[in-house]
Amino acid sequence: MTSSYRLLSFLGFLGCVGGLAFALYLQHFKGFEPCPMCIFQRVAMAAAGAFFLLGAIHGPKGGGRWVYASLAGLGAIGGALIAARHVWLQNLPADQVPACGPTLDYLLGMLPVMEVVQMVLKGDGNCAKIDAQWLGLSLPTWTLVAFIALILWALLTVVLPKMAQRRP
Repeated sequence: MTSSYRLLSFLGFLGCVGGLAFALYLQHFKGFEPCPMCIFQRVAMAAAGAFFLLGAIHGPKGGGRWVYASLAGLGAIGGALIAARHVWLQNLPADQVPACGPTLDYLLGMLPVMEVVQMVLKGDGNCAKIDAQWLGLSLPTWTLVAFIALILWALLTVVLPKMAQRRP
């Protein structure tokens, strides 16, 4: 398999599309309503995917590859931080879980955006609820694993093509 920057970036984009498609499948076909933190994780996944796609389309050389990889990685890091907070909330003892709050739509209609972001990132009881598990891990835990994989993939998009060029 060739390890071209464009191909690796496109595969990163496909990974993000797959993650978002799975989230939409769970919402629309399995009936899982996303909490506000879930929605923010989707935004981070979409951002990482957009930068992977831009890197694949543009196909920059040298430092430009690091720019796209860094931006995709930053999207994934943001998502990983949100997912980690989500996992932490889900593992709090029941008496320490924050009270459930209003919906994201309501918050966005009533408060300034930055205040909504701060409130959502604190989390609430809606985010602490575990709707489903697979292999003993909650969906936010699997999302955290996916974001960590995307962070590593962003690094590999730059490192693997360089390694392939050095081979005799």
